[in-house]
Amino acid sequence: MSQRYPIPAIRHRVEEEIDRSRFITTVASTPTAEAARAFIDQVRAEFSDATHNCWAYLAGPPGSSGQIGYSDDGEPHGTAGKPMFTVLQHSGIGDISAVVTRYFGGILLGKGGLVRAYSGGVKLALATLPLAEHVPTAELLVVIDYASVTPVQRILPEFEAEVQGEDYAADVTYRLRLPEEHASALQQRLVELTNGQVLVEVLASRPLAYGGDAEDRS
Repeated sequence: MSQRYPIPAIRHRVEEEIDRSRFITTVASTPTAEAARAFIDQVRAEFSDATHNCWAYLAGPPGSSGQIGYSDDGEPHGTAGKPMFTVLQHSGIGDISAVVTRYFGGILLGKGGLVRAYSGGVKLALATLPLAEHVPTAELLVVIDYASVTPVQRILPEFEAEVQGEDYAADVTYRLRLPEEHASALQQRLVELTNGQVLVEVLASRPLAYGGDAEDRS
């Protein structure tokens, strides 16, 4: 079963004015609760003179609830953080945090207006958010004889496998990285292709984001 899911490709920001209040929404990829809190602290420091820096985060696959958090940051209870989180939870995007910064413009919005403003800011940011893909990967150490080099190299693209290192000695050793979901199938294919004359060692598994990590503050 694939564990891939969309995540923010960049740190992305949008801004709008509602009844003279300035709302700035910043979203970013945060794969852990610790990363989310660090991102929130960065935005709060950047806008330390703002009236409010309300936030919400979801670390993990889309819709998950294991690592979440939200805060109204002084706005009336339930008018900011929770509505922001609800948008994130139903966005189909994982590993995501949002901070909505407000500079008060002198006009009270009321509870309903605040809910619409904060949830709307997150929706506005998500509408133009470039996406990457979270892909759990595996690293394999593969040892084959020279006769198997060309056939093995030909099949690697079928499994999205990339050569991270290679060594040509008495045998040929490759260090491969590929989506974890393909690892077992590739190992089986290597055994078949080499008539069992292959050694495969699983080195590590870790997440990989297919996409950029630049910053967009437009």
